[in-house]
Amino acid sequence: MNPEQISHWLNADRNALEQAWIDTMGQRPPKRLSRPLMAKILICELQWEASGQSRQAIVREYERAVHAATWKTPKAPSGTRLVREWNGKEHIVDVTEDGFLWNDQTWTSLTAIATAITGTKWSGPRFFGVRP
Repeated sequence: MNPEQISHWLNADRNALEQAWIDTMGQRPPKRLSRPLMAKILICELQWEASGQSRQAIVREYERAVHAATWKTPKAPSGTRLVREWNGKEHIVDVTEDGFLWNDQTWTSLTAIATAITGTKWSGPRFFGVRP
């Protein structure tokens, strides 16, 4: 897709975008989708079609990336010690093979520990300064 074609779709009116969406996607666009976003999605779809790449291959690649980004296990290696001071009290959490050790109890989630410490819902990684 060349720059003129991209410019055409970015400047097209809503009716033209809706018709192109129906022709390309096989269904009407979502009702509350803004015209600029509709144009960008349509451009991406048309570029993908022009590339000739397999949709299934792209979907599998995205799924692998999403799965890899999902945090189900501790990112810190076993043996790491996390320390956080809260309301004048120091809290120490040790990362183990089984989860997180805090107050002589093993927890499966830092979020559960942060919630127990603060009494409110917290992101455990954020509370302890761990980057996912």
